[in-house]
Amino acid sequence: MLLTISTTYSPATDLGYLLHKHPERIQSFDLTFGQAHVFYPEARDERCTAALLLDVDAVGLTRRPHGRFGENFALAPYVSDRPYVASSFLSVAIAQVFSSALSGKSKERPQLAETAIPLEVKLSTLPCRGGEQLLRRLFEPLGYKISAERHALDAQFPDWGESRYFTVTLQNTCRLSELLTHLYVLIPVLDDEKHYWVDDAEIEKLLKHGKNWLAAHPEQESIVRRYLKNLRPLTDQALARLCDTDLQQTDETIQAEEEAQVEARNVIPGLNEVRLQRVTEVLKQCGGKRVLDLGCGEGKLLRKLLREKQFEEIVGMDVSHRALKTAQERLHYERLPERQKERLRLFQGSLNYRDNRLVGYDAAAVIEVIEHFDLPRLTAFERVLFEFACPRTVVLTTPNIEYNVKFENLQAGHFRHKDHRFEWTRDEFHSWATRISERFGYAVVFHPIGPTTEDVGAPTQMAVFTQESQEEKTV
Repeated sequence: MLLTISTTYSPATDLGYLLHKHPERIQSFDLTFGQAHVFYPEARDERCTAALLLDVDAVGLTRRPHGRFGENFALAPYVSDRPYVASSFLSVAIAQVFSSALSGKSKERPQLAETAIPLEVKLSTLPCRGGEQLLRRLFEPLGYKISAERHALDAQFPDWGESRYFTVTLQNTCRLSELLTHLYVLIPVLDDEKHYWVDDAEIEKLLKHGKNWLAAHPEQESIVRRYLKNLRPLTDQALARLCDTDLQQTDETIQAEEEAQVEARNVIPGLNEVRLQRVTEVLKQCGGKRVLDLGCGEGKLLRKLLREKQFEEIVGMDVSHRALKTAQERLHYERLPERQKERLRLFQGSLNYRDNRLVGYDAAAVIEVIEHFDLPRLTAFERVLFEFACPRTVVLTTPNIEYNVKFENLQAGHFRHKDHRFEWTRDEFHSWATRISERFGYAVVFHPIGPTTEDVGAPTQMAVFTQESQEEKTV
């Protein structure tokens, strides 16, 4: 079984620092089921590829339990695809051979370990019980571009049909540790089998490696079920704990209220109301009928949009189930007239993962959301919204850090809320938004929101992205 990981990050040979494996040496590791070998087929500044070759002891497999797919097959221990395909054996090899990289540690390049870089993975033979459709449902929400070649059962006998085996290439711009955790969890999920006993300890592994992405994945339930070998008690326990994790995360509703209190205490009463009104006006002016409120929180913007007859379909998405429940209650969803109910839809999701439910809308609002992301995850957000969802109009607001000097109760050097990972100056925001518009084919204009002064601008900055037509792009 062969797995390769390539990058074009410059210098690409820094991949060796991230994997803790020197590009000029071949290294071998003894595993309980065989050997793993790490080597570099190419190691140039422009492109570097690391290969993990897994040599499973085929004779040793005959002494192991052969799993539920071979229970009624007497020759199962002797006729097996395990030495040749990506399976739980490969996940174990990744965890042991690339343990530091999997945990996101790099002594020599700590900053690079936290940086999203272009990565390409190739799996020579990957079993997909569920076909290419399942493969895409698992990896595309995480931002991967997928190339999959399905193999025939036997090229000499085409009438036998196609096999469940694929040669798969995955491309993404993300942290190496993220890529490895995705592979670690999803390879055995696609195979729908594991070579070892699964118990409560397996739940801990799943929650550890899926903590930053699994709770918001659209296929969360099927991933958990397959990872835990379809054992109902373990699956129920893991799903319950994932739900608890969501409740423990910072509540979007509480954040919004705390931020509004900070603004009100600093002589900007009603700034949030002004912000929402401006966003509503822009959405009306763009002429859209189907709109998204991404990071909708308790639903304040949704309430305003429902009052406007122009909007025929209004969707609110948030990463927190708790926030969505609050939004449903505050919008009195159960008591809405049937026609209003048909216009409104709420669902859970994350802006860091590709989601086909977001495709096909006229406009999207992203209000005071991006500052809650870790900076390395902005790249994923950009692709999810501007490349995959691709609404004609995007209205986005974020705090202006220059204005913070006007806040008497805000200590110097502090952000407006403890959950903010960054706050941008006007120049930083303009630079980021301009880069995004050029990359994804949008025009962008900027608007201040709130009281404006010449030296520090306004407390909130807003960018309105409008998709350029093909004619405009050619000109």
